[in-house]
Amino acid sequence: MSRQHTLIRGVRVDPLKVALLGCGSVGTQVARLLSTHAEELAQRVGAPLELTGIAVRTLEADRGPDIDPSLLTTDAPELVKRADLVIELIGGIEPARTLILQALAGGASVVTGNKALLAEHGPQLYEAAERGGVELYYEAAVAGAIPLLRPIRESLAGDRVRRVLGIVNGTTNYVLDKMDTAGLDFSAAVAQAQSLGYAEADPTADVEGYDAAAKAAILASLAFHTRVHAADVHREGITQVSAGDVASAKQIGAVVKLLAICERTVAADGAEGVSVRVHPAMIPASHPLASVRGAFNAVFVEAEAAGELMFYGQGAGGLPTASAVLGDLVSAARNRVGGSRGPGESTYAQLPLRPMGEVITRYHISLDVADRPGVLASVAKVIAEHGVSIETVRQQQIESEVGEGRASLVVVTHAATEAALEATVSALAGLEIVTAVVGVMRVEGED
Repeated sequence: MSRQHTLIRGVRVDPLKVALLGCGSVGTQVARLLSTHAEELAQRVGAPLELTGIAVRTLEADRGPDIDPSLLTTDAPELVKRADLVIELIGGIEPARTLILQALAGGASVVTGNKALLAEHGPQLYEAAERGGVELYYEAAVAGAIPLLRPIRESLAGDRVRRVLGIVNGTTNYVLDKMDTAGLDFSAAVAQAQSLGYAEADPTADVEGYDAAAKAAILASLAFHTRVHAADVHREGITQVSAGDVASAKQIGAVVKLLAICERTVAADGAEGVSVRVHPAMIPASHPLASVRGAFNAVFVEAEAAGELMFYGQGAGGLPTASAVLGDLVSAARNRVGGSRGPGESTYAQLPLRPMGEVITRYHISLDVADRPGVLASVAKVIAEHGVSIETVRQQQIESEVGEGRASLVVVTHAATEAALEATVSALAGLEIVTAVVGVMRVEGED
C-alpha cells in the first residue's frame, strides 16, 4: 500500500497507520480488503489507511498470495507503538489484553473481535480508552457480519430495550438444525460440522455454550446499560440434547435452538433487574428464530418504542467477519480525522443481576410412568402443589412385554419461576408411579 500523501477532495492528507494483530482467516481478509478497497476507504474516511504491519506468531507459515510477506512481524508491541489504529484479531485473553491496553494508552483507537476478552475485561478496556482519549470498537465480537451492536448502542439509544433473544453461535445452530432436518444424532451432527469447517477440532467452547455466554454478556451490557460479565451468565450447552428432545419439540410444533436470552425484569416490588442466560430451548415453529438454519445467526430485539426487530445473517467466516471489522475501522478512522469520538461505555443503569431461579419460563417435561388409573391426577397434584399450572398434557401407552404397563406422559407448563419448575421436576422424579424423568427442556416464546 502506498506510503505517499493522498489527495482527498483536493487536499493532501497524511495516511493513518494501521497495525493488524493476527493473520488467520479473518485477518487475511481484512488485509486483502484494505489493499483492494484502498481508494474507496480513503474517500470514506477522509484519509488513506496504511497497513504498516501484521503481527504473527511465526514468519514461516504460508499465508497465500493476499499477504505481503514484508508486512509480517513477530514484534507486536513495536508495531502497536507506531500505529494510529490497531486491529486485534489474535483472540484469547493474553497477549491480546496487554497489546490493546498498550495501544489505547499510546493514543491508538482499537478495533477487536475478541468476545472472550470483552466479556471478562471489557470495563478495563473501556476505562483505558477513556483515559487515552481514543475509541474501542467491537462489532465483530458478536454475530459476525450482522450489524447488531451499533444499532443497539446507537440507533436504540433513545429507546428502552426490553429483551434480546438470539441465536449467536453458528456451530450449535448447525448441529441442532441437522438433528432436526436430517435426523442426525448429536455426535454425527458435530462431526459433520467439523468436516465443513463450522466446528473446531475441539468444539467445547461452542457446544458447551461458552462462546454464546460471552456474546450474551456483551449484548446485555449494551442493551441495559449495565456491566455484565461472562461469569454472570447462566450457561448450559447442547451436549445433553437428544434425538428424543428434537422429536418431542416437533410434536408440539416447535424446534430446539441454543438461545442467548437477555431480559429486563421487574420484581413484585417494582424494582428492575436483568437476567442473562444461555441454554437450549424449544421455540414455536412460527417464531422468526425457528426458521434460522445452518450456521446462520439471528437476534430478535424487543424495545418499548421500536417494537420487534430482527437481525439476521452470517455469524462467522473470514470474509463476513472482516466486513464488520472494516466497518468499525472506518468509523474509528473517520472520528480520528474529524477530531470526534463515538459513544463509550454506558453503565449508568447498573441494574442488579437476577439469579436463574427468579427467571420466568416454561418447561416441557417428558415422564415415563406406570400405565394405571390415577397417574395423571397424581402428576397434576404435584405440579399444582408447587404453584405451577399445566398448559398441555399428552399421554401415550408404551408397549411392554412383561410386568405393569408403562406410558409416556408429556407435560408443558404455563410460565412460572425457574425455581418452582425445578422443584416440580424434583418432586415428580420422587413419585412411585414415575419410572424416569426422560427429558426436561425450557420452552420460550408466547405462553
